[in-house]
Amino acid sequence: MSVQVLKDLNKYAAKLVDSGLVVGAGGNLSMRDGEFMYISPSGFDLKEIKDEHWVKVHIETGEIHGSLKPSSEILMHLECFRKNDEIKAVLHAHPTYSVGVSSAGKDIQPMFPDFPAMVKRIKYIDYVIPTTHVLADAVSEIIEDADAIIMRNHGVLTVGRTMKETFFFMQLIEEAAKVYYISSTVGTPRILTDQECDELRNLSAETYRSKLLQEKRE
Repeated sequence: MSVQVLKDLNKYAAKLVDSGLVVGAGGNLSMRDGEFMYISPSGFDLKEIKDEHWVKVHIETGEIHGSLKPSSEILMHLECFRKNDEIKAVLHAHPTYSVGVSSAGKDIQPMFPDFPAMVKRIKYIDYVIPTTHVLADAVSEIIEDADAIIMRNHGVLTVGRTMKETFFFMQLIEEAAKVYYISSTVGTPRILTDQECDELRNLSAETYRSKLLQEKRE
């Protein structure tokens, strides 16, 4: 495993926990490294994973190297890497507000500039039993056209060219869900229009920020 991949996996595993995006042994993450991916091991609190615990898996064949069992969502991660060569990192978490809003049958609405400007392609899927090929197949069908997939009654999946970008997508989705929830409890949310969202996406400042997130250096 490359030094940068190991650094990113350890760094963002801790960030997922510290940010409250996962609890206990929930959530999983992986990164592409050549023809292999390295994924979090099953049953581990993400902050307790040591360098030698990351599980090496051949992307094309699914062959697992080592004695530790990979995350139970291994099939979903593999499909992301197989379907789009530009995907270098995958995160799956269970952020509270995102799960709550989406499980009520609502889409997470754009209410502040960063969300629509930075997370441009979001897909939703209804509840599918986790850890199965059924969920992996559902993800596989739409991941080529998505930066994020929100799974009702389950969680959120984000992908990106770097782990930094992938984590930022996850943070923005959860913040957007939180803002939408709060607004809905005190009044009628004022949703940004499609035109306003398009204008935000075309701002040079936002394009520059997106480029920075995609750079490999930390």
